[in-house]
Amino acid sequence: MTVRAGKLFGVGLGPGDPELVTVKAARIIAEADVIAFHSARHGRSISRGIAEPYMRPGQLEEHLIYPVTTETTDHPGGYQGAIDEFYAAAAERLAGHLAAGRSVALLAAGDPLFYSSYMHMHRRLADRFDAEIVPGITSVSAASAALGTPLVEGEQVLTVLPATLPAAELTRRLADSDAAAIMKLGRTFPAVRKALADSGRLDRAYYVERASTGRERVLTAGEVDDAHVPYFAITVVPGPEPTTPVPARRTAQTDDRPHRTAAAVRGEPEPAGAGGEVVVVGLGPGDTRWTTPEVTAALAAATDLVGYTTYIDRVPVRAGQHRHASDNRVESERAAMALDLARRGARVAVVSSGDPGVFAMAAAVLEESANPQWAGVPVRVLPGVTAANAVASRVGAPLGHDYATISLSDRLKPWEVVARRLAAVAAADMAIAVYNPASSRRTWQVGAMKDILLEHRAPDTPVVLGRDVGGPAETVRVVSLGALDPAEVDMRTLLIIGASTTAVVDAAEPPRVYTTRRYET
Repeated sequence: MTVRAGKLFGVGLGPGDPELVTVKAARIIAEADVIAFHSARHGRSISRGIAEPYMRPGQLEEHLIYPVTTETTDHPGGYQGAIDEFYAAAAERLAGHLAAGRSVALLAAGDPLFYSSYMHMHRRLADRFDAEIVPGITSVSAASAALGTPLVEGEQVLTVLPATLPAAELTRRLADSDAAAIMKLGRTFPAVRKALADSGRLDRAYYVERASTGRERVLTAGEVDDAHVPYFAITVVPGPEPTTPVPARRTAQTDDRPHRTAAAVRGEPEPAGAGGEVVVVGLGPGDTRWTTPEVTAALAAATDLVGYTTYIDRVPVRAGQHRHASDNRVESERAAMALDLARRGARVAVVSSGDPGVFAMAAAVLEESANPQWAGVPVRVLPGVTAANAVASRVGAPLGHDYATISLSDRLKPWEVVARRLAAVAAADMAIAVYNPASSRRTWQVGAMKDILLEHRAPDTPVVLGRDVGGPAETVRVVSLGALDPAEVDMRTLLIIGASTTAVVDAAEPPRVYTTRRYET
């Protein structure tokens, strides 16, 4: 039996708003056996996000990941060699589906034949398989709509230019054009702005970022910050003089015009704030390798980050993502801000160090979310590697049996409660992980803790001092409880106090410490 080959569809998705997907494109996406899409190595595909409302459960997906985008490569053929090899391999992946009789919808932002990756697949497949192009609205049209002014009229000519042209050529073409649209901005924008100035067009040029989406921005080209220009931005020089006010200086609309969900696009009812959620994440103690893939994905998907400044600074900056950093003493206020953003449609990641459920933001967010005003706002918690476990791993297994976790901070609970719990745990003969032992304003608690513990523990009880574990200034030492010097302990230190069953292997360097799981009876 001969299997009839499948059909390849190059599906234009338009500039970003799922409601600008054509009726035909939506139908083909829903009917196709395979949905194929490109992304950089971070794995986030804008095209798939646009198409998601029209996809059906169970469809096969082919995620085509570029080996390089703007970075360098050690491929023997250089950048072009790596890209050509990728396109050839990607085409064969799709050819396998087509040869098996499956229809393939290859997604393309904008139009499939307008500066699109689809063209590279079309050249390699259209001579072997039936192929159909489904055109889409281009970003040029979306940018013009965002400006609310005509690009060209009468006999005027519109010139579309890639920003990657040599500066002199870009300047020449701008000077000769009635109207122009400059694409592929990103890191090329400083050269583009110079070409606009040199050609005398800067005063009439506008910058449109992520046109038609919830993060659309419109600025005059002269006021754009070079350091924050994404690839999905366009510079427009209209031909006619605008006769109505151009909405320049309109900033990102994430808070006021939330991202529309699949339900909204399909016309289904959705609760207030649909599409928004709060995800409380733990980055781990310091080393980026201790941030879990699940947390990394949540950070990448967030429109807004909320957290203590020190922790926010650990997250790589992403274009278009809003960062709400604050002092470490306003946990309730941070939680309320995160929930309010989510209620209005933002996807919020509340950032903690270590694990968010251990003396961190998860409790604060959940406590605040119990307020009826946040009813219906989804809240998730993603775990992280705890500081206690990180410090313990550096010396072995001092937390290998029962242990307690106590914060010495008396900011949220009175010292009398801290002291009572220390005494109870010490009397119960468990190892203790001690968080927040000291700060610039709290200098006496470590000494007070030591006195309490020595009432129940021998002076030679092992104590692990782990400072900045996973960070550039990491130090880990093992001392005895009797020799513990409170002056050596600060806020970045975590202490592990051993139990009577905790042993030190002195021959090792650094010493190995473990708490046995066996008790003599």
